[in-house]
Amino acid sequence: MRARREEGEQVGETVGPDDLGAELGEKATLLQFSSAFCAPCRATRRVLGEVSQMVEGVAHVELDAEAHLDLVRRLNVVRTPTVLVLDAAGRVVRRAAGAPRKPDVIAALGEAIT
Repeated sequence: MRARREEGEQVGETVGPDDLGAELGEKATLLQFSSAFCAPCRATRRVLGEVSQMVEGVAHVELDAEAHLDLVRRLNVVRTPTVLVLDAAGRVVRRAAGAPRKPDVIAALGEAIT
């Protein structure tokens, strides 16, 4: 993903199923923070959904930023959409803000799937 580095980036932070309210992917998880009236969030949902269907063992979890403020603060999410790539253990290995391109998401998964 063409990640725009964010101030206080939390790469290395760990996110678990209790934080997400969903299971992590067997190999990786694409965690998307969205908001209700965010047009780029809809495009991001489509791209991440397609990638998660293409790559076995990858889950896509979308969270409403407003409904998960504790996690938003902990992970320093400052805009939507923000996408975090988690490895199998839930460790943040990449993050990007804004709508990603499918080839960039697939490339970022390479870092999570080892």
